[in-house]
Amino acid sequence: MQYFPLFVDTKELFVLIVGAGEVASRKLDLLARTDANIHVIAPQVAADVEAYARKGRIKLSRREVSVADMTCYDLIYLATANETLNTDLAVIAKQNGIWVNVVDNPKFCRFITPSIVDRGRLVVAISTAGAAPVFARTIRSRLETLLPNSLAPLFDYVATKREDVQLKLTNGKDRRLFWERFFNLNQDRFDAATESHYQQAFDSYASRGEILLLDENTPAGLLPIAVMPLLQKLDVVFSENGLDEKTNELLRRDASRESLPPLSVISKQFELGDRMLLVAPAEKITQLKAHFPMAKHLSPGAI
Repeated sequence: MQYFPLFVDTKELFVLIVGAGEVASRKLDLLARTDANIHVIAPQVAADVEAYARKGRIKLSRREVSVADMTCYDLIYLATANETLNTDLAVIAKQNGIWVNVVDNPKFCRFITPSIVDRGRLVVAISTAGAAPVFARTIRSRLETLLPNSLAPLFDYVATKREDVQLKLTNGKDRRLFWERFFNLNQDRFDAATESHYQQAFDSYASRGEILLLDENTPAGLLPIAVMPLLQKLDVVFSENGLDEKTNELLRRDASRESLPPLSVISKQFELGDRMLLVAPAEKITQLKAHFPMAKHLSPGAI
């Protein structure tokens, strides 16, 4: 992974955009949605950029950029029509420890801007590491149709309820199960029934335990898509000989990873409501299936 995805708090973030043409205005359209302090420097300014200046959303300097401008910023976007100027300024910015983006020139970028699906508090970022931005936009268009606009007010509502849930449910696992029940009831809607679903979720947020079995020789790439939601709900992963990297990548990151314990320990955790994945050789999996008939055996192409 060349580019590590981060979500940066834009409060008190200072951003410089050099250039004010069509390309710069596209970047500005995204940045203007944030809380960042934005300064645009360019001798010639597109109408869209002028509009942001008239609204007071940005600071606009109608002049040529100078080397002295390459300081005191957290992020710099270089979007002039002069490629040599862009790359020269990028070098200076990097020397000053400032993260810089040269539009359409990944070689000189300290960071890149992903394709974004914006639903308020819910933001999905897609990147191809600069290799195929057109394909990233295709993925974005698909996600735009899958994620309704109702998610924005829904997550605003959820944010107002987090403290209430933390006070009523002090155990982290209980809170996770509560929110799972709420979203199962409410789905992605935000309407008159949302408050009722919130109250109902307190009535029965507990969940029965679950045991999943996986032969350690089963390639992760052959597991069906249908098992992915199950793997993302795990509390603990027990393995006899450790996990291979590709399988580990599919599992819930917060789930604990432990060595395979005695059967009595597994039974107790099942009774307590833990969701477990047991990874072991085929012979051991056969024994576990006999001991835990309720377990789901994950195999290529089936659940």
